[in-house]
Amino acid sequence: MMLLGVLLFAVNDTLGKWLVGAYTVGQLLLVRSIAGLCVMAPFIRRAGPHAFLRPPRPGLQLLRVVFSTLETSLFFWALTELPLAEVMTYYMAGPIYVTALSPFLLGERVGWRRWTAVAVGFGGVVLALHPSPGSLSLGAACALAGSFSYACFLIYTRKLAGTRGTVLMTAQLLAALLFGGALVLAQGWTPPGGLDLMLMLFLGIGSLAGNLCVNQALRIAPASVVVPYQYTLILWGMLFGYLFFGEVIGPLTIAGAAIIVGAGLFIFLREQQLRGRAG
Repeated sequence: MMLLGVLLFAVNDTLGKWLVGAYTVGQLLLVRSIAGLCVMAPFIRRAGPHAFLRPPRPGLQLLRVVFSTLETSLFFWALTELPLAEVMTYYMAGPIYVTALSPFLLGERVGWRRWTAVAVGFGGVVLALHPSPGSLSLGAACALAGSFSYACFLIYTRKLAGTRGTVLMTAQLLAALLFGGALVLAQGWTPPGGLDLMLMLFLGIGSLAGNLCVNQALRIAPASVVVPYQYTLILWGMLFGYLFFGEVIGPLTIAGAAIIVGAGLFIFLREQQLRGRAG
């Protein structure tokens, strides 16, 4: 289930890169959100209006949807300039940023082993970025800002762990809908063909299906078993980037990706070990 969920995310991201070459980011966000809300409609109806009129911790919910909208938008903007696997690599550093921010935003203690892994992970990001006057592009800036926004989104999702998933997902989709609509008003609308419209709709459906698979994987197996499979996303990014866009990422990006994956896995497994001791 985890591998299927990650594959769906990779297909979704590939479609996003394909479509963002002909349509604006706002247009993709708008249609993607409409599709997602249509799929969520039965769950929204079942939850009832009272679940949305007085949501718990509204301030945190607002911050969460802001960072969610930012990370999605910046991901699409980064795809306009960078190879698919390179953007995915930056986003896979999100859990490392979470660990670095958790003492300040979550009040969690981080020991020297995880701080070392964070430093190594940041080194991997710098290596993947291979900074030089020619490599510090707008796309790279969007990918870095997007991965940081993704980390903040994960943190606020963790802080809202007791809130119903339907409420969180609906707020997320509505925020993206409003932001996408504002961008369309500013940038205009390009009428899509039938096939492109179906692909845009799949952006919303595929994302929800991927999340469903990941959640199911976490229900039926320990997190320590299934979560490491999320890093197969980078492999899919390399494969799909080469097959559909002729992209071949450089050795420095591959080395940086390997370091990020290694640091992320160490942090995750260390957290699982500490939780086991606490239990």
